[in-house]
Amino acid sequence: MNVKPLSDRVLILPNPAEEKTAGGLIIPDTAKEKPLAGKVVAVGPGTSEVKMEVKVGDQVLYGKYAGQEIQIEGESYLIMKQQDILAIIG
Repeated sequence: MNVKPLSDRVLILPNPAEEKTAGGLIIPDTAKEKPLAGKVVAVGPGTSEVKMEVKVGDQVLYGKYAGQEIQIEGESYLIMKQQDILAIIG
């Protein structure tokens, strides 16, 4: 993949949606919740006002409606501004 986000944008590969409940019930595709966490796969250079705090490989949490979904080589990714990321996980 050869995608380089511009400015203060970040490319994220969302974690897969849960397939089963804690009790073992299988969740149908129509009822699966959109994941709110993912792995950073590309980071823009930032701007003079915004220093990039996330780096490639970070696991992050983001808002439910954050980012724009895009398809690259058959895979779904989210591209969003760094300010839409809520936290870096561990």
